[in-house]
Amino acid sequence: MKKYNAIGLLVLLIVGMAGVAAVHGQGTMIPRICERRGCVPPPRPIPLPSVLPVKSIDIDTKINGQVATTRVEQVFRNDSPYTLEGTYFFPIPETASIVEFSIWENGKKLVGEVRSREEARRIYDQIVRSQRDPGLLEYAGKDLFQASIFPIPPNSDKKLEITYSQVLKAESGTVAFKYPLGMGNRAWINRPVEVTRGGESRQMGPVEKLGTVSGRIEITAPQALRNIYSPSHNIDIKRTGETKAVMSFETTGKTQDFQLFYGLSNKDFGMSLVTYREPGKDGYFLLIVSPKDKILDSEIVAKDVVFVLDTSGSMADEGKMDKARSALLFGIRNLREGDRYNVINFAGEEHLMEDRLIAADSKGRSRGEDFVGKLRATGGTNINDALTAALKQFDSSERPKLLVFMTDGLPTVGETNIEKIIANTRKVKNDGVRLFSFGVGYDVNTKLLDKIAEENSGTAEYVEPKEDLEIKVSNFFSKVNSPVLTDLELNFGGLQTDLLYPRKNPDLFRGSQITMIGRYKNSSDLRDITLKLSGKAGKEVRTFNYENLSFPLRAEDNNFLPRLWATRRVGWLMEQIRSNGDNKELRDEVVELGTRFGIVTPYTSYLATDGSERRENRDLPRPASGGLRLPEANRAVVDLASGQEAVQMSKNAKKQQDAEKVEDKPISTRVQNVGTKTFYLDSTGFWVDSEYKAEKKLPEISVKFASSGYFDLIVANKEIGQILALGEQVVFVWNGKVYRITK
Repeated sequence: MKKYNAIGLLVLLIVGMAGVAAVHGQGTMIPRICERRGCVPPPRPIPLPSVLPVKSIDIDTKINGQVATTRVEQVFRNDSPYTLEGTYFFPIPETASIVEFSIWENGKKLVGEVRSREEARRIYDQIVRSQRDPGLLEYAGKDLFQASIFPIPPNSDKKLEITYSQVLKAESGTVAFKYPLGMGNRAWINRPVEVTRGGESRQMGPVEKLGTVSGRIEITAPQALRNIYSPSHNIDIKRTGETKAVMSFETTGKTQDFQLFYGLSNKDFGMSLVTYREPGKDGYFLLIVSPKDKILDSEIVAKDVVFVLDTSGSMADEGKMDKARSALLFGIRNLREGDRYNVINFAGEEHLMEDRLIAADSKGRSRGEDFVGKLRATGGTNINDALTAALKQFDSSERPKLLVFMTDGLPTVGETNIEKIIANTRKVKNDGVRLFSFGVGYDVNTKLLDKIAEENSGTAEYVEPKEDLEIKVSNFFSKVNSPVLTDLELNFGGLQTDLLYPRKNPDLFRGSQITMIGRYKNSSDLRDITLKLSGKAGKEVRTFNYENLSFPLRAEDNNFLPRLWATRRVGWLMEQIRSNGDNKELRDEVVELGTRFGIVTPYTSYLATDGSERRENRDLPRPASGGLRLPEANRAVVDLASGQEAVQMSKNAKKQQDAEKVEDKPISTRVQNVGTKTFYLDSTGFWVDSEYKAEKKLPEISVKFASSGYFDLIVANKEIGQILALGEQVVFVWNGKVYRITK
């Protein structure tokens, strides 16, 4: 294939980076009007965006062992009527090597070549200084591939291909892969661009956001693949045996870096660990545990299940009874040989299919199908008696015990006081029971259903009118049908951990994995920790050891962990407030975490607005007057028990408690997340770090935007480039000092 000589400069720029985790920003094309011989100049200055819009990105990665080869096809769009030139930058991992770079011209693939990095460094610095656009700073301190691209024809697409290979890092048996999409923190992308040429200045609209991104990652591993997890994207996983898998994703407008983790283990239960820690602060860790793929039927523990269905008159509305019956039949038909079960329906009073648990053999399942098929909706709602009758069905055996409770209404018959109903369930509580409640519609008491689920080691789900009850409940039955390890316990040896979420370890089922997030403390690097996992498989207690785990004092990768931990913590705090009543300490912590990490809560609802409430309430004063002031909490939110808003609040709290991904979607135009920090745009145009509080009296350093000291700051602290990409006026805290960037 011939060389493409017309592209001019094509070089590799290496400027120093802390590793792959520090990479941000997909390939970017900085355009300019063609001034080469033969180009037709425009009759007058025309506005150009700081970067050309990205129409699409296609990523294809093949990982063999720990060696990843990534091919990227990127398409830029020139919507102007003129021929452009472009300077292309692409961030690459420090350990990566370029395999090939190609440009498509008139349907032909033309291969380029690599040249001097010193020239690339000079060009990059010159562009950043001349553009005076903070958005371009996201590349400061990164390893960059850089090329000069010509021509970029008018009203056309320009397609580039780059292929690079790298050795992936593995820590504590967990392999990490990252592809830089970036631009998630560049607030400048939403504001008009001012273009100056020939002494004339004009403005054009904001740059388009990132277009369609599709990715395919194929892994071939030397051991069984476990705990495949992405904190950034929803991925589709297709396995081909235990050692091969293909992941794929597709998004539009999502600018968060793609991250993928996976473990390698031939053990019955695989464990993966990732950590993050800033010097002098608590560390964060994420732990994923999953059973092996090939589990024999003999390894699945027989269980006891009691299905409880509300058959009051309101269940006849909107086809709820038919869907509930279908879901219940699905659960009965999918019980396993060796299981035991019973069915209880209730309206004004409870009706038991049998007076005890029966075997889920073919005869027993047939009995259940006949009983459920005859159920009809009529009468009131006696929740108290139905719950106590169901709990009394379970004995003291070691079998997993599941109680599935479905209702669409409030208690209207018998005991109707919510607190007394909760107290009555405590009297007959069996410590081995997992209670899973399903509230159908909005006329349910969320405090009751949340509380009985929490106190019985289960969860509460809510099925809104727009959702399909049959599908939601059937999916739940499919998940919990095959328990393999229950009553999980973790022992971290000498490591000090706290605030691990979920607070109660869930059970492990075939085909599932559990994700736990917590904090850790230690005064020295710990790289030989042995974690012990134990649990029950029926009557047998099984213990597994995972050795040589690392909990370092400094871990710069995985900076998504603090925000993910805070999201789960906020969800748990909100559940405590709603279930147990208003508590100032908990409420204040919700506000503090929500403000610091940019998490929307009932007490920080201003985060989801355009900032008008913040200005009116003066929640965020000018930087000169001192830091962020927390808003007053809305005490009324804890009083909501039923209705659409109560259901939404309960669902949001559960979603936060179960969070496995850091959302890339902007909270508002006035709130931006950068790494572990959150910034708020105040009324004077400053982006203010949520950690900045004037009363702390930290040393303050003022730096002029685009000055020599400004660029020295970026060179000395490469992570600061992401912060300064917010805009020309920024206030942030860094290593015990306050930096104020001014125009």
